[in-house]
Amino acid sequence: MAKKGNRIQVILECTEHKATGMPGTSRYITTKNKKNTPDRLEIKKFNPVLKRVTVHKEIK
Repeated sequence: MAKKGNRIQVILECTEHKATGMPGTSRYITTKNKKNTPDRLEIKKFNPVLKRVTVHKEIK
């Protein structure tokens, strides 16, 4: 029987978009190794609605 992997899929959501009140949202799907990064991910990604790079945090 194979061992369960450490890589999981996570969803990243823009934090700055909620404060603007504009409709829609910016989300990305990525993978992370839960042994190396047990905390929530926080990555700068492009937000096409705001047309600039913003901070995206992992949601559950």
